Amino acid sequence: MVRYLRPAALSAATLVLLLATDGAAVPGGRLRLETTASTSAARDAARDAARDAARDAARDATRPARPDGPAHPGAPAPLPPPTVLPDPGPAKLAGLPRTVFTGSGFDACSAPPLDVMRTWRGASPYGAVGIYSSGRQRACPQPQLTAAWVRQVRALGWRLVPIHAGRQAPCRTDLERSRRIDPARAVRQGRDEAAEAVRALRALGLGQGSPVYLDLESYPSGDAACGRAVVDFALGWTQALHAAGYRSGFYSGLDSGVGDLAACARAGAAPLPDALWYARWDDRTSTDGRGVLDADQWSRHQRAHQQVGNATESHGGAALRVDRDQLDTLVAR
Repeated sequence: MVRYLRPAALSAATLVLLLATDGAAVPGGRLRLETTASTSAARDAARDAARDAARDAARDATRPARPDGPAHPGAPAPLPPPTVLPDPGPAKLAGLPRTVFTGSGFDACSAPPLDVMRTWRGASPYGAVGIYSSGRQRACPQPQLTAAWVRQVRALGWRLVPIHAGRQAPCRTDLERSRRIDPARAVRQGRDEAAEAVRALRALGLGQGSPVYLDLESYPSGDAACGRAVVDFALGWTQALHAAGYRSGFYSGLDSGVGDLAACARAGAAPLPDALWYARWDDRTSTDGRGVLDADQWSRHQRAHQQVGNATESHGGAALRVDRDQLDTLVAR
């Protein structure tokens, strides 16, 4: 996304909504609300997570070692034993529905004016928009982004994907130190960023159970200490969001942040973000993860793929600079 480093684009795409368990049709797609109705369901989810972790650990133990380095060029380097934090998620999120969209969406550096959103809703194939809801490193002003704008845009049928632009990887030496994660304080800093994000979601009227995606731009691969700091930051971010009753999203490059997070997930890191949004500008609509993600990782409508960046599109006479995304993931409630 790089919204805090250069003028932004919007991510554009067709959106399918999934609603209720019968997948009721709505204009532009299908919407689905998945509800965890009881603490019993939460216990079942925790049990299933523990079972899956044990299965993954057993599987990984049988994999041959790779002393010669990553499996393919640009793959993340092996990381040290993962951090495991207490997860308040099962209790806090019990009974809060997951709202899922499958299809295409876009994000903008600045939230577009309401008349543009109205025009694009009628003239474009898109149905979701990423909004930079918080983050001290947002590049663009947000004069449109108010609770009133959110209400009106949602009334038009748009679904919202909140994004938080915060600290970046410690190995991003092109950034000032104050804009980077401190490896010694990564978990604490992730929690602090989550608190900021929650305040913004509440101010915009986005309810508990909504996700917010941490925008962690690509960084040089192969640096285990840097990758570990990024993952620890994401775990603290997730823990604090869960404690506040919100879901955690994570955006990064497929061969940097997402690859490092996937590797630590295999090793047992917790609590993991609830959804992943990966960048790979290959103009493919698939969310298959290109071999970096295992088939069973974030596989319950928990993935988005940023497929094209910095493209200018015009619909109904209204032009926007966009990044195009394929979504099969959590969006705001």
